[in-house]
Amino acid sequence: MEIQALKQVLRENGIVGAGGAGFPTYAKLDERAEIILMNCAECEPLLKLHRQLLEQRAEEILRTFDGMAQTVGAGEAVIGIKREYKAAVKAIERYIDRYPNMRVQLLDSAYPMGDEVVLIYEATGRVIRPGGLPIEEGVAVFNVETVYNVYRALEEQTPVIDKLVSVVGEVEHPITVRVPVGASIKDVVAHAGEIKVKDPAYLVGGPMMGNLQDEMSVVTKTTNAVIVLDRSHTLIQRRNRNAAIDLKRAASSCCQCETCTSLCPRHALGHPIEPHKFMRSAANKDFQDTNVFLNTFFCSSCGLCENFSCPQGLAPRSLIADYKLGLRKAGVKVPANVVPAPVSKAREYRKAPEERLEARLGLSKYNVDAPLQEDGYWQEADLIHKVKIMLSQHIGAPAVPVVEKGASVKTGDCIARPTDGLSVGIHASVDGTVQEVTDKYIAIIRQ
Repeated sequence: MEIQALKQVLRENGIVGAGGAGFPTYAKLDERAEIILMNCAECEPLLKLHRQLLEQRAEEILRTFDGMAQTVGAGEAVIGIKREYKAAVKAIERYIDRYPNMRVQLLDSAYPMGDEVVLIYEATGRVIRPGGLPIEEGVAVFNVETVYNVYRALEEQTPVIDKLVSVVGEVEHPITVRVPVGASIKDVVAHAGEIKVKDPAYLVGGPMMGNLQDEMSVVTKTTNAVIVLDRSHTLIQRRNRNAAIDLKRAASSCCQCETCTSLCPRHALGHPIEPHKFMRSAANKDFQDTNVFLNTFFCSSCGLCENFSCPQGLAPRSLIADYKLGLRKAGVKVPANVVPAPVSKAREYRKAPEERLEARLGLSKYNVDAPLQEDGYWQEADLIHKVKIMLSQHIGAPAVPVVEKGASVKTGDCIARPTDGLSVGIHASVDGTVQEVTDKYIAIIRQ
């Protein structure tokens, strides 16, 4: 297929990165790509869905991945997967010989291996400049579920109407389930049986970079997991932080040991992010070196510094995020043309083992099987009666509604068209009647 034709299919079918920021996939299709890379590193602890999907659908996914490589003219297609995902690796090996330009790159079980910049270096040896895009180095990255969604659009004529979500933590039956986009967190968690704590909290997206949401929040195209924890759990308490108190704790407790910087994955790749210098300057209101604050733009917000590295339990990532937000609101732009330093020679010895990270976070007991159930995922009418489908589920401009209140829709119908610029279509995820249309979402009552 010609590249422009494929881009149009992906745009109309609403395909975006199935995780992270949800960058529209059509915009990543670029003839400058020398390598396309499939991410099966499950960046966050406890996530299961990408390896499970690859294990079950390896033939379709590899065929589609090869087709994408041919479309952009990439000379190599690389699958980055942790070596511990043995069942998925075995599934790949059954079909990969069909594709001479495809190879597997086995990865260490370290966090954040799924970070795009880290993964590219591990799989290709190429370093993405601070603030740069992978395509500048001739690389385009897609995760497993995104590639599978491309397959469904091309071969099944199915747009993005649903999402695989791992439901783990304090639930009766941990599970990975396919649910309609727009389903409430409450309805998704119900697939995992009873909640085992009296005062549950919901971490949506992952324990390190996910957000604390309530049970009426909804699944989007980027929702990978719901982690149910007791509200007293350390991870939940950290989400309910107070920035002013965090700054005072930094002023009184930060000993400038530099562990946060030494273990920072982006710093190890030469990016000028130095959390220890930021903590010193922010805590003491020292603004002499403005680069300390401008360089916060290069933080990936992986959270390793505050959830693993800091011996004092301080909050560099959270404070850096606050400062980045403030800079953006003030109209400050990401520093341009920053040249990375050489990759640290000590980098290989400063990776954070995922098993140790889970133990540090108090999550080890939740690292259990969460089997993927593809079929019958929303046939049970008592579980999902309504969906609330957000019009902005991706980087770029929100889609524009094309339905009105009271309209009958079928699963897969386009309910919001892509607008000018970076944008994709939005589709009905269930059969039903449109209950409400706003500039933020479309609600559908299921028939």
